[in-house]
Amino acid sequence: MKLNQLNMKSIDEIREEMIETVTCSKSDIFQIGEQCRTNYKSMTNELEQIKQMMVKLIEEGDQLEEQVLEARLMLTEVSMNFKTYTEGEVRDAYEKAHQLQMDLSINWQYKKQLLDKRDDLEQRLLGLNETIDRADQLISQISVVMNYLTSDLKHVGEVLENAKAKQDFGLKIIEAQEEERKRLSREIHDGPAQMLANVIMRSDIIDRVYREQGMEAAFSEITSFKKMVRSALYEVRRIIYDLRPMALDDLGLVPTLRKYLQTIEEYHNHSKIEFVNMGLERRLPTKYEVALFRMIQESVQNALKHANACEIKVKLEITNAAITVLIKDNGVGFDTTKKKPESFGIIGMRERVELLNGELTFDSKIGKGTAVLISVPLINKS
Repeated sequence: MKLNQLNMKSIDEIREEMIETVTCSKSDIFQIGEQCRTNYKSMTNELEQIKQMMVKLIEEGDQLEEQVLEARLMLTEVSMNFKTYTEGEVRDAYEKAHQLQMDLSINWQYKKQLLDKRDDLEQRLLGLNETIDRADQLISQISVVMNYLTSDLKHVGEVLENAKAKQDFGLKIIEAQEEERKRLSREIHDGPAQMLANVIMRSDIIDRVYREQGMEAAFSEITSFKKMVRSALYEVRRIIYDLRPMALDDLGLVPTLRKYLQTIEEYHNHSKIEFVNMGLERRLPTKYEVALFRMIQESVQNALKHANACEIKVKLEITNAAITVLIKDNGVGFDTTKKKPESFGIIGMRERVELLNGELTFDSKIGKGTAVLISVPLINKS
């Protein structure tokens, strides 16, 4: 008993030290990433200035080349008719030609320096971008480790009996949570956060328009302002809806899918999404409804984001014995014979299907679109 308590104490001490070390490492990596982002922005601005200077130098160089050509023609004329020109005119012609040639040479040398500096900056920007991406990956991985280390480990003895299996399962769950948080962070930053920032700026504009141009012009700005607020509200509702549609619990799979696909079609107004229910429209056990909804959601999002599809058809058939779903798109497709690392979304789909003892297959060709077939046996339980 004392030995077990000692082991637990030792494990807790080691875990606390690991947490402290990992926390410091995460902070250091975050600082490195932020410094790289600052340097990246500064160097990007400098590169833009260099490009603008290059354009100006090229224009000046073209003008100088024309002037040099004219000066050489003048020298030829002077040389051929030397006696008809005064000594001062001859000297001026030679000096002008020499000066223009010098200016052209300086222009060329300056352009060469700027080209070298531009190439160097572009290489350094590539390196910085790789460092930023690597820092983000490391922070995400460290967050996974932190969540795992700070989780409840009171029953260490039981956990250690099957440590490998439980570790893999726990890490997958935590990684999924981190990926979802990252996705939500990006969506909120790129969507509602940007819109709300624009709302604040627009409110200042309305105030200035009212003071400078009067009520009528201010009303026109307010109309546009209301549209912006509606768009921000719509974006927030869409993100909430993506997390988990409340209709799934209240109405079931078929009505929720119909509403969800209609909403996605409206949001992606360049794409047409067709939903066909060929079977029964009845409630299913919760685990079936949630799993099927998530798999269809993942397939549709993949078709829109990665396959650039403009036409998507979702066919659902529920019988007493099985559930079959076909998601077909006219996107870019992919070569199924080439092996490549699967995305986390596809891995999640496979795991959901396996939990329901079902099958998941992909049929795709480059330029011919993709068809995802989900087949799940339905076990009726009282």
